[in-house]
Amino acid sequence: MLPPISPQSIQPAFLLVGIPGLEHLHVWISIPFCFAYTLALLGNCTLLFIIRADAALHEPMYLFLAMLAAIDLVLSSTTLPKMLAIFWFRDCEINFYACLVQMFFLHSFSIMESAVLLAMAFDRYVAICKPLHYTTILTRPLIIKISLVTVTRAVTLMTPLPFLLRRFHYCRGPVIGHCYCEHMAVVRLACGDTRFNNIYGIAVAMFIVVLDLLFVILSYIFILRAVLQLASQEARYKAFGTCVSHIGAILAFYTPVVISSVMHRVALWASPHVHILFANFYLLFPPMVNPLIYGVMTKQIRERVLGLFLRKDV
Repeated sequence: MLPPISPQSIQPAFLLVGIPGLEHLHVWISIPFCFAYTLALLGNCTLLFIIRADAALHEPMYLFLAMLAAIDLVLSSTTLPKMLAIFWFRDCEINFYACLVQMFFLHSFSIMESAVLLAMAFDRYVAICKPLHYTTILTRPLIIKISLVTVTRAVTLMTPLPFLLRRFHYCRGPVIGHCYCEHMAVVRLACGDTRFNNIYGIAVAMFIVVLDLLFVILSYIFILRAVLQLASQEARYKAFGTCVSHIGAILAFYTPVVISSVMHRVALWASPHVHILFANFYLLFPPMVNPLIYGVMTKQIRERVLGLFLRKDV
């Protein structure tokens, strides 16, 4: 049971400084950030609109894609508006509870995105390895169950964090050297024994990344084996071609995660602003490129997008 919270133990507000050391460049840095956010909003909203409007796209693959687009919208909108306010208006102050809410949504939806990418790998595994049973395995009730498990896992893992952070006294000042309320950035300001927070944060990150990525890789080992057993080369290309967009989304999500993690642990020489730029890249890149990947590489989505913006004359 957590100890009672005294009014003095709660910091009324934090100050997000943006990118330390690059404050004089904030306006210029905001240009690619704003561009990326605009692309993420337009791209993911377009995907959701197309999938919802076209009954032919109400298949498991596209329903998972719709989940991914919705998650990317929330994930980018959790941080980018406040980040741009810091860059443009120097609006650095954030309420303590608003900081906890931002942190909860940020980490929860990152976990959800990882789970949806895993679900999409399972979808491709069933489609290629068990094509005759695709519709009987990936039924609507199963998709709903996968969605509920995705949300429940993320919420269950992240719910303790705000309560753990509420019990600390933040005596190391209100300044967070970051663009958003990341868990460990807040923990560094706390006084007292923060070992459990450190261990819990690392354990959750390792559990999600390692476990989900392991099952994704395992799925593709089975897929590759099934593809190589196909008789003709054309059939192999066609089967594996249905996985290209998903592989692109996996690389877009996990590559920045791995780079950011390595930067924090290995590149000790790097300045703080380099770490923060990589962390921001990790949040911005997947929501921006996922609609582009699926719009370009998925024929059904590409045709619907072209139909929206390039109306043919009758």
